[in-house]
Amino acid sequence: MHARTPARCALFVLLATVFVLPLRAQYVCEPGNGPLNSAAPAGITPSEIIETFATHEAALGAARDRYAYTLDVTVETLNGSFVNGSFHQVSEVGVSDHGQRIERMTFAPQSTLRGLGITKDDLDDIRDRLPMVLKAQELSLYSISYAGQQRVDQLDTYVFDVAAKDPKKAPGRFRGRVWVEARDLVIVKTCGKTGSDENGGSLGKNTANLMPTFVTYREQIDGKYWFTTYARAEEVLNFPRGGVHMREVVKYSNYKSPAAK
Repeated sequence: MHARTPARCALFVLLATVFVLPLRAQYVCEPGNGPLNSAAPAGITPSEIIETFATHEAALGAARDRYAYTLDVTVETLNGSFVNGSFHQVSEVGVSDHGQRIERMTFAPQSTLRGLGITKDDLDDIRDRLPMVLKAQELSLYSISYAGQQRVDQLDTYVFDVAAKDPKKAPGRFRGRVWVEARDLVIVKTCGKTGSDENGGSLGKNTANLMPTFVTYREQIDGKYWFTTYARAEEVLNFPRGGVHMREVVKYSNYKSPAAK
């Protein structure tokens, strides 16, 4: 699979004045997917698959916390097919000698986005939550249902739909679809979003926090860890003052284990 944005999607704030035609957010989920076969898995139950991938997610999260990597975030606003604004930031994310996450910015020109703003919380989400949408210790908060089997690029996968059991008690939880590789039973692709879209509210009637739908892809790193390497979103976010056509691509690359330092 090729390289994989929001397990929590980027938070976008603001004063939108650009009008664009509606886009369907869900189309970002489809590239690389073959036909969905709703047949039950053979030789294993959906519950066993869920239990296994949850165990793998716990190990994966612990491992990823120890790895350094390069984070490359690009957000664009568009008028039709014309890019009329952009935000681009590249940073090196690592781990200090005391085990704390550290980040060093290497590229960050002035943002020219039209109708959108990106906050530190958005970038924290991209770094920490988007790559790991389902944490094993939080699975009891979700309703997870088997959807079928599907070929994704070169991988055979089991497909599950995921939603919070009680969205009011679990705000910001992932809702969408996950693809679990059929041999190793690890998540290799996700598509969905987190958080509740909010127009007005505490930000004022002409502002909003809106979440795009992100598709993420994972690749096997060091022959054992399926880390997120690529994320993408593209849709029209419908703010109080009009729609903003946005596109976002996030790349996680150059993963380095502690032993490689």
